[in-house]
Amino acid sequence: MKLKQIRNEQKLSAAKLSALSGVPLRTIQDIEKAGDCRVSNAKKLAKALGVTLDKLCE
Repeated sequence: MKLKQIRNEQKLSAAKLSALSGVPLRTIQDIEKAGDCRVSNAKKLAKALGVTLDKLCE
């Protein structure tokens, strides 16, 4: 999963992404560390980042 890479490219903090997506900060941190997440969270994050689910999950 390219969450951290995409987030950094867009110059977003994890806290800001949490606010935009509705996904808890701790969950975002866990996703970035482990590299996997629930589909429901991935959809919210992709929408907040303005990318496709495929791009996020590459």
